[in-house]
Amino acid sequence: MSTTHGSGSKLLSASFELREEDNRVPLSELGFYLASDDDSQRVLDQRHTEDDNNSADNPWIIDPKHDSLERLKKWRQATLTVNATRRFRYTSNLKRLEESKKNQSPAARLRASTHVIRTNLLYFLGSSLSICWSRFGKGYFADAECYGDTDPPPEGFGVGPNTLVHLLQAREYEHLSRLGGVEGVARDLNTSLEDGIRDSPEELQKRKDAYGDNTYPKKRPKGFLTFLWEACHDTTLIILMVAAVVSLAVSIPTEGAKNGWYDGTAIGVAVILVISVTAISDYKQSLQFQSLNDQKENIQLSVVRGGERKTVSIYDLVVGDIVPLSIGGQVPADGLLVEGHSLSIDESTMTGESHPAKKDSKEPFLLSGCKVDDGQGIMLVTGVGTHTEWGQVMAAISEDNGEETPLQVRLNGAATFIGKVGLSVAILVFIIQFIRYFVTDYKTDKHDNHPAELVVRKVLKLFTIAVTIVVVAVPEGLPLAVTLTLAYSMRKMMADKSLVRHLAACETMGSATTICTDKTGTLTTNKMTVTKSWLVGRMVDSFESTTLSLDSCEILLQGICLNSSGSVSVPKEGKELVVSGSPTESAVLAWGLKLGMNFKQIKHDVPVLHIETFNSTKKRAGVVFKTSDGKVHVHWKGAAEIILDLCSFWMDSDSVVQNLTSEKKDELRKVIEGMAALTLRCIAFAHCLIEESEVPIGEEAQADWQTPENNLILLAIAGIKDPCRPGVREAVQKCQMAGVKVRMVTGDNIFTAKAIAQECGILEDKGLVVEGKDFRTWDAVQLDRDLKHLSVMARSSPTDKLKLVQALQARRNVVAVTGDGTNDAPALHAADIGLSMGIAGTDVAKESSDIIILDDNFASVVKVVSWGRSVYANIQKFIQFQLTVNVVALALNFVAACTSGEVPLTAVQLLWVNLIMDTLGALALATEPPTDDLMLRKPIGRVEPLITNIMWRNIFIQAIYQIIVLMILNFAGIKILKLSGTHDHKTLVKNTIIFNAFVFCQLFNEVNARRPERLNIFEGIYKNYLFMSIIFITVVLQFVIVEFLNKFAQTTKLPVKWWILCIIIGLISWPLAFVVKFIPVPDKPLFKICCSCFGKRKGPSTRSTDGALSTNHTPQNSEHSQNSEIPTVGNAHNAQHHVSNETREGDIELTNGDEPVLLQNSTPL
Repeated sequence: MSTTHGSGSKLLSASFELREEDNRVPLSELGFYLASDDDSQRVLDQRHTEDDNNSADNPWIIDPKHDSLERLKKWRQATLTVNATRRFRYTSNLKRLEESKKNQSPAARLRASTHVIRTNLLYFLGSSLSICWSRFGKGYFADAECYGDTDPPPEGFGVGPNTLVHLLQAREYEHLSRLGGVEGVARDLNTSLEDGIRDSPEELQKRKDAYGDNTYPKKRPKGFLTFLWEACHDTTLIILMVAAVVSLAVSIPTEGAKNGWYDGTAIGVAVILVISVTAISDYKQSLQFQSLNDQKENIQLSVVRGGERKTVSIYDLVVGDIVPLSIGGQVPADGLLVEGHSLSIDESTMTGESHPAKKDSKEPFLLSGCKVDDGQGIMLVTGVGTHTEWGQVMAAISEDNGEETPLQVRLNGAATFIGKVGLSVAILVFIIQFIRYFVTDYKTDKHDNHPAELVVRKVLKLFTIAVTIVVVAVPEGLPLAVTLTLAYSMRKMMADKSLVRHLAACETMGSATTICTDKTGTLTTNKMTVTKSWLVGRMVDSFESTTLSLDSCEILLQGICLNSSGSVSVPKEGKELVVSGSPTESAVLAWGLKLGMNFKQIKHDVPVLHIETFNSTKKRAGVVFKTSDGKVHVHWKGAAEIILDLCSFWMDSDSVVQNLTSEKKDELRKVIEGMAALTLRCIAFAHCLIEESEVPIGEEAQADWQTPENNLILLAIAGIKDPCRPGVREAVQKCQMAGVKVRMVTGDNIFTAKAIAQECGILEDKGLVVEGKDFRTWDAVQLDRDLKHLSVMARSSPTDKLKLVQALQARRNVVAVTGDGTNDAPALHAADIGLSMGIAGTDVAKESSDIIILDDNFASVVKVVSWGRSVYANIQKFIQFQLTVNVVALALNFVAACTSGEVPLTAVQLLWVNLIMDTLGALALATEPPTDDLMLRKPIGRVEPLITNIMWRNIFIQAIYQIIVLMILNFAGIKILKLSGTHDHKTLVKNTIIFNAFVFCQLFNEVNARRPERLNIFEGIYKNYLFMSIIFITVVLQFVIVEFLNKFAQTTKLPVKWWILCIIIGLISWPLAFVVKFIPVPDKPLFKICCSCFGKRKGPSTRSTDGALSTNHTPQNSEHSQNSEIPTVGNAHNAQHHVSNETREGDIELTNGDEPVLLQNSTPL
């Protein structure tokens, strides 16, 4: 099974790291820490063992996240396909996966890319560079003095591009020193280390012309002709083309060129039409996926230009840019460290080193594509695009964007099952007609002038019909319908501010039973302001000039300014100061400005000795600085109650330090609780004085230094207001109505978390609020008892969040998790669906997630749930429509062949039906937008039967009606319709009416398929322009085929009355569908009912042999006992009726054998 569903230690074998107290704890070890709860881990492992056992013999069940190569091979081997090229087009390239596993070493990729770089440089620099290579023996670095003449600086700059490339390749400090250090390189690049480059289009273009842009060449996507060629590889269509050629070769000599070309040409043209439409559809899908992939790679980052911090696309980065780096971010280009504090970079993707590399003034070299593991810093960009080692690696890699999804694989199973039935019917039809021909008709034909040619033509016609039945019966478009609806959903989800990174997440989100969401920025607006504060002993709503003494004000403002990763830009004329940074940092800096802080002056005058960056475990950040009077201050800020516990003193309004007595501490705790009750986020500020000799000298010594954090002096407490997003309460209610429990997991204190949860509607009457430190102590018994009631977790750490995800998964929940920080990556990876934040999220979090929420809004998360359910619903619509066509076409041709020896539907007509059924049907039904009733249903079980009892009822009733009517027309149509003329003419008219009525039955039934469970099948139909267009185009083409392409399609013109008759026959399917929905259906899957009838006892883990048409339901022991069953309609009332919270916690059940059955009524909508 996938690592997603493995044990804690396996889940976390990644290169991320956290801080536990003051010691670095690799996440690979953190997994063992989480697994220390043996009972909880045993439950989780048992779940995964059961899943493995359940799917071991079923190739059609795969894991939604990173399944093994062996299982991916297994389902392909089990698939019956007559066109592997087309069927497996949007799946993973297994050959490439095998090769990548053999060559997955980053060091191997780096060595390969180095050879590419070396070859390119030899080509550009010529023989003089070769001399340098051998002289210096560096392998791939040549000294600037050696090739100075071969790498002249571009006009207006003082250093050449190849010099910078080699500087980062060698990464030797002596070579940097020869260029004047970081300052010298910045000077040569005309860059200010404080203000960056000039912000003008001319300046940016000049630098792109001189040093290149930040892009790398990609493999050209497939063109339309490639898709056309692939569509031609369909085995059945090739056979039909060969049959068409043979037909021409036989018919033209016997019937003459005037009449002999019709049959063969008609089949050939029909095949070409099918190929063309298929290629066009596939090409459009390819363009959609290409566009989405481009958007995934378009990372937004901050740069400093013209003295202001701005957000730009990574593609717009140029050499000379100044880029701030923070924990969890990506190094966007090659460069040099200008300034950094506790900065460590994960270079495993480039060097293969698993341990983060410390970066300082002696080791300032930064490689593109690496991640910031810890600390913060500022870099100078020296190489972009293919002038970086990462760019060379990416240019040499041919990426495989293929990815199969669980639903896609299950539909391949369904297609295989249906294909086997269709192939069997086609063989039977051919054998019956073949025997019948030689028993009866051959006696007449052997007296013809050309008996041999006539026999060949007859047998060829029989064979062509049999092959065409296979074309119709094998639903190649069924698995591809998933790709179509996913492409459509992904494009629409982009408009709803959700970027899908993994296709399977679209499907899995429809099965989500619980969402663990962050608070800040997701439930709230992330626009923060300080509205209340505790300063020098009293509460203030806004700053008063007489409140603070000079000393206390200066100490506080220095701490606010220096203990911050944000910045304040000098305004242009007529504009206000620009504050940038995270929302919390911006709010604190803006508060400092109101208090009179001069950001630039403090930064310039006060030297920083050491910085302790913020992390989510300690929940505080610190800075050590030296003031002009020679005193060394340690300043801390962080979660108010945590900082308060570290304080032993407090400063009053006269700058007098007072003892922090227990009574005063209790008073301050009430101040914090009062602010939190007003949904304010509380940040405390404290400091202490130390001797300068206590601060280690040198960056290496400081890296292991324990910054003093005890006996602090409390300076202030700020209450930051972050209001709830508009509409978030309604979004939470939608989730609750849909059977999806929303839990809030936040790092804020318990009082703020509780107030926000109540305001958002997350905290219900029976809901539990717990702190992370308490949740860590829960054993398996308490988890079983209280987990389903847990609504809010406050002061949570990343380990708590991961444990929560694992505990919920162990209890059969499908878990969606939101996260924005680097330390959220393990939980995002472990969750069934990881949702990262597009604005506040770090690059590490985004890469660990399945979907990126671009606006950080919880309402967008709810839309993702709706789209996930829509994917499943659209596929079911298409399956219902296609199976009805299959059943009718196969039954009609089979019965007619067995009785009369003639089939009413010819090869060309069946090819047209195949086009309606496959490509056009998928386009029409797989692109339906989500409907409101989708969020009034229960979550979809991940192994829910693809064909529900509701669908079986609809399919059988419609198919029986169509078969009866068409059979009557076939056997008694001439008599009933009182057709006149010769026998051949009457037969042709009858067969044309059958063909026309059959097509209209499918068109009207296509409308029925839009709403399989609702009475109003026309709901929203006029808003779906694509659906209406396809229906209109199909009607027009059908009219043309019947009225004008008689020779081509073997039809004849029909008078108006027969057109009306055909339309009425199709139209009857609408009232029939209305009446049928009053027929109740059992809750138990049809397959299990059939097994019970034959005396086969099926346990909870039993699946059908095809693995797709019917599967077991999820065992009902999760907190949402109904999650394993989607409401069935015929029981249409239940599709819209939502259950209360009490019902969701435990539905009333009756026992049927070993399986619980939910009580449902049969009242239709």
